[in-house]
Amino acid sequence: MSRIEELIEQFCPNGVEFKELGELGYLYGGLSGKSKNDFQDGNARFVTYKNVYSNIATKTDIDIFVKIAENEKQNKVEYGDVLFTGSSETPDECGMSSVLTEKINEPLYLNSFCFGFRLWNKDLFLPDFIKYLFRDTIIRKQIGQTASGVTRFNVSKKRFAKVVIPIPPIPLQQKIVTILDKYCQLEAKLEAELEAELERRKLQYDFYRNELFNFEGKEVEWKPLGEIGKFIRGKRFVKNDIVSEGVPCIHYGEMYTHYKIWAKESKSFLEPALAAKLRVANPGDVIIVAAGETVEDIGMGVAWLGESNVVIHDACFAFSHNQEPKYISHFLQTDLFHSQINRNISSAKISSINASGLSKAKIPIPPIKVQQEIVRVLDKFNTLVNKLSVGLPAEIKARRKQYEYYRGKLLSFKMISKANE
Repeated sequence: MSRIEELIEQFCPNGVEFKELGELGYLYGGLSGKSKNDFQDGNARFVTYKNVYSNIATKTDIDIFVKIAENEKQNKVEYGDVLFTGSSETPDECGMSSVLTEKINEPLYLNSFCFGFRLWNKDLFLPDFIKYLFRDTIIRKQIGQTASGVTRFNVSKKRFAKVVIPIPPIPLQQKIVTILDKYCQLEAKLEAELEAELERRKLQYDFYRNELFNFEGKEVEWKPLGEIGKFIRGKRFVKNDIVSEGVPCIHYGEMYTHYKIWAKESKSFLEPALAAKLRVANPGDVIIVAAGETVEDIGMGVAWLGESNVVIHDACFAFSHNQEPKYISHFLQTDLFHSQINRNISSAKISSINASGLSKAKIPIPPIKVQQEIVRVLDKFNTLVNKLSVGLPAEIKARRKQYEYYRGKLLSFKMISKANE
């Protein structure tokens, strides 16, 4: 008999109690009444949407601030609180959770796009246990069912309060935490090794790319992007608009995860009636990301080499020009380009850049044959790096699937029956 089975036999042989969240605590909102100016030169730390979405345990080494006046009425985050994202483009991504598992000595606030849950009796759960519990598949499925919407989905607080969770005994919670913590530490170490190897390959590629665009001491003309082409911004559509067949489209989120330097085929499609109302990139255009959660997200470019037009999202620009498309796309990945556009990026809740800001960035314009030779070298190197690295993310994904399965087994509890109460 395993230690987990021994604890179950000792503390809850007939099952554990399940209760609705509304019976266990209450929900509270994030920051309210704040303007863009309040997020400049702030005096109090706050938890961002990304912090909640990306971390099961809330990161407290926060360097993002908001202005909070003396005696201002805002909800503060406390040790043991469970924080949730309030909305997303799909119901499955709503209500992602993060738990404040560290005690802090200063006021901490919550992003307005999030909400918190606080237990009335904090002795019922270990914060380190509920950080795993609310990310488990069974609970996530319930949370997904609390969201509704059309173009964007929002969590219904009323339905959210009806989510049911198990309340296992503290000794059993502690044992589960010990097991999952060790498992996560091991997985984190293995993932770090895999990611470090991938990062080394990317850095090597970045070095060669930057060197090839170093025309110092050479007679090469540098021109602003605005002089060699024009920018057309896309129009809004959401992930829920995407269908399996139809008019090719590129959602800006796919630019980070699916597309690289150039593409001939799209990953996604839209209904023709919707696509007719939107804007497109033509063959040969370079699609450039214009908005993201961080400054680093801005400016990524993909040369569209398909035979027909492709619809683009409103967080992207189509850049039409008279140069080698892949040459421009490769240049947009360089430190030289990003050092130029960073000064023109506006940063608030979302970082963004407009056409004017992109137009000012200068690019070296060697003869087309030289551009094509640079592309040939970089394409060859890029193919090699991607071929070598494609197995690493796949292995990381497989390990995470294994962890999710194992976590689900540990967090599956039998509900105590009325007969045994």
